[in-house]
Amino acid sequence: MTAAADRFDLVTFTSDFGIDDSYVAICKGVLRRFAPHADVVDVTHTVPAQDIRHAALVLARTVPWFTGAVHLAIVDPGVGTDRRAVAVRAGDSVLVGPDNGLLIAAADALGAPREAVALTNTDRFLMPVSATFHGRDVFAPSAGQLASGCALTDLGEPIDPATLVRLPTPRIATANGCLTAEIVDVDTYGNVQLATRLHHLEQVGLAGASEVKVTTNGAVTRALRTKSYGEVPPGTLVLYVDSAGALELAVNEGSAAHALGATVGDDVEIRGD
Repeated sequence: MTAAADRFDLVTFTSDFGIDDSYVAICKGVLRRFAPHADVVDVTHTVPAQDIRHAALVLARTVPWFTGAVHLAIVDPGVGTDRRAVAVRAGDSVLVGPDNGLLIAAADALGAPREAVALTNTDRFLMPVSATFHGRDVFAPSAGQLASGCALTDLGEPIDPATLVRLPTPRIATANGCLTAEIVDVDTYGNVQLATRLHHLEQVGLAGASEVKVTTNGAVTRALRTKSYGEVPPGTLVLYVDSAGALELAVNEGSAAHALGATVGDDVEIRGD
């Protein structure tokens, strides 16, 4: 056995398990078995079922705000197949979950993956391993043991971090004074987050615009450029930089997604007058 690594006092937990079934509680029970000292913070368990992309976005936004943690993430439509189970060291933290694109953006948000292993050491699993519940039998035990000081390489074989699965890059185009961007998220409030940042507006000469034209699914409307929702009357569409640094469309006291008839994966065009 290799030398023990540092112990972690915090485990975060992200999944699509929902809150109506026993899956979350079972995984927490396993975490408690292997890391009774660790606090467990629930990021969310209401990721839409099997929505890897949404979970990856939530995770990447969240992990930079924790110092020295094990981040357990389980959104795993490929459970029971030959997809890899992995643990990834990035910054001062470790991410644990399926290698399906879920973890890599979070690793990048922590400064880039430094080390990774495939979880292949069955001595570290709960046996027998269910073909449909690796959260209980593979991921939670691995996360708990890492929190208790287990070395990463005790969990399995080292792998090249460059081989970790990445999700497709969201669509962004800047041409002829028009910014086209894919919608990457719609939050609880109906705010529409785009795959773009302020510098993309600068590239098309719109960074200083007070108002822009917004086209979604063929429908054209106008949005005011503001710093927050409260600067405009209720019902007004605004374009601003959100707390994560992305461009976002919102309606004060309303839903931009509803107003635009837009959803994740749609393209939005932004132009000047």
